[in-house]
Amino acid sequence: MSPIDHFSYGLVTPVLAYVMSSVGSMLGLLLTSRARLVTGKERGFWLVGAAIAIGGTGIWTMHFIAMMGFGVRGTMIRYDVPLTAASAFIAVVVVGAGLFLVSFQGERLSYLLGGGLLTGVGVAGMHYLGMIAMNMSGHISYDPLIVTLSVVIAIAASTVALWFTLRVTGALKRAGAALIMGFAVTGMHYTGMFAMAVEVHGSTAPLTGSRGIDFLLPLIVGISLVTLGLLLAVMLSPSERELRGEEEFLARLEKRRNDEGAPQVNLFGTPRG
Repeated sequence: MSPIDHFSYGLVTPVLAYVMSSVGSMLGLLLTSRARLVTGKERGFWLVGAAIAIGGTGIWTMHFIAMMGFGVRGTMIRYDVPLTAASAFIAVVVVGAGLFLVSFQGERLSYLLGGGLLTGVGVAGMHYLGMIAMNMSGHISYDPLIVTLSVVIAIAASTVALWFTLRVTGALKRAGAALIMGFAVTGMHYTGMFAMAVEVHGSTAPLTGSRGIDFLLPLIVGISLVTLGLLLAVMLSPSERELRGEEEFLARLEKRRNDEGAPQVNLFGTPRG
């Protein structure tokens, strides 16, 4: 019988992980919807926020919450802090790379597939780096077939998620897309976890690293601050309707100028140049 228990706290950790992944995905879709309406540096700022929301909250935080329910009978588990932090950094960077690629290079299929491949492989790498960060009194091995399946799921999920950031509009559609993204990310995580096998050898040597619970308070505080900041940025910025209205207003002014030969004016009605 395997000593691994993926649900040592019952359904609490998988449900909470799924909720967190969906929340991060929803926030990321809100931010990318703003990015679609602007250009230049402003678009870049929104995409960075989306990368933090999706990669940091929707993927890495989900991963770590799910890991809180992971246990191995006969050994304690400790986490290497630098490797764990590196896995969080990788999650944000690879999601950001995919978002920038598809956002600035248009909606061509080649860029969407390339962005999905880059992001998916990166997310899978983040997951397995997080697994490498675990220290325990046992030998860890992986089933290559299930590992391959988890990578394929990560690539497919990343491609669909990037497509959602380009296409999805409206609150209900975003909510549905976020639920799908949360399911895909959580499914990839547990698929990768089921690829693992542990042979406990009962060593008495002390384990290095930190307990999972030691990450919990900083994780909660960090998530709360980041999420609050991103939500405030969305709430305080012009809405999609306002941005589209301004764009249409400027287009009408430009059309009127062309039709009448009048001097070009800005939004406030004063001559430009």
